[in-house]
Amino acid sequence: MRNCKSWRRLAAVAGFALGLSFLFSEQASAHIKWFCAYNVAGQPRGLENVLCPDFELLVGSALLALLSGYLVEMSMIGAALQAALNRVTSGLRDNSEVLMRATCGFFFVALWTKGGIILTPELTTPSPVIPWIQLGLAACLIWRGTLPITGIGMVGLFSFAIGQYGVFHLMDYPIFLGIAAYFILVGLQRNFFGARPVDVLRCSAAVTLMWASIEKWAYPEWTFPLINVHPQMTMGYTPEFFMRAAGVVEFTLSFALLLTPLARRTAAIVLSGMFVSAVFEFGKIDAIGHAPIVAVLLAIIGDDFVPARFTRVRLGIKEIWARFDLRLSPWDLLVVPAGYCAALTTFLAVYYVLHSVLFGTTIV
Repeated sequence: MRNCKSWRRLAAVAGFALGLSFLFSEQASAHIKWFCAYNVAGQPRGLENVLCPDFELLVGSALLALLSGYLVEMSMIGAALQAALNRVTSGLRDNSEVLMRATCGFFFVALWTKGGIILTPELTTPSPVIPWIQLGLAACLIWRGTLPITGIGMVGLFSFAIGQYGVFHLMDYPIFLGIAAYFILVGLQRNFFGARPVDVLRCSAAVTLMWASIEKWAYPEWTFPLINVHPQMTMGYTPEFFMRAAGVVEFTLSFALLLTPLARRTAAIVLSGMFVSAVFEFGKIDAIGHAPIVAVLLAIIGDDFVPARFTRVRLGIKEIWARFDLRLSPWDLLVVPAGYCAALTTFLAVYYVLHSVLFGTTIV
């Protein structure tokens, strides 16, 4: 009987993970701090509550999905998918800089119009100067030569917000530093130690979203009032299970932004769909707040650069099953799962240890 229940639970977890990945439009991705009460210094759920059997099964399903995607990408099917994606997204590739400048210009003008906000809706300020600084940053986006001014200004605003709200709160938003670095690098026509400006964007987006996913496990109760208003978000699952699963899906997709070309572009497509779908549920605040990250994801989708190590001859499906040579050594098959587990462990440890050090909370 116990084995039967275990298999049913495994099937439910796997079905949820796959359904949430393919039917992403049904799950809104609003930033909870914009809509519900929260307490950053409050006691998070203990790790013994987070690392439960359901969580382990969800992570196992995520690892299987990542490994399957890696196998497909290293095959001729992956090469064909990449070529098709290149054709469809050529417009994004050619206009990603314009897209970033226009979107962030709209973002800063909206913040200036609203007033009293530092970069993101829940970071409020009574300062009358901040809105005008943000309008100036929007103006500097008009010309490429003044893009570094916008980047430096964003770093200044981020630092000011840290002074007002603390470093832990601002760890939700390293993507703003990534966007700032992007504008500085594009304006100066430079790379960052060999990394292209879009690579800096991609890494900052991955770190931001992986950190946000930890919050779904540490403070699921923040989202419960929103779930009460929008019960369709859970797709029939309990709020507790939904928050664990939503965190795993978001962490997995965010980690995929750091992986191979097709994997990161596919993950960016799914994530952008989740953010855009949230606008229909949560309105203008969500549209304005998430506009920069959607622009970043679109830039990632349009990035068709393939490193030389991924341009070798691909294996056919039959050859993949017949032998693990050329592109698929046993070591290759360990890299993605090992990297995922290392990232998951690191983010959980940093989140809980840093929270304990700063606020005196318990970890377990």
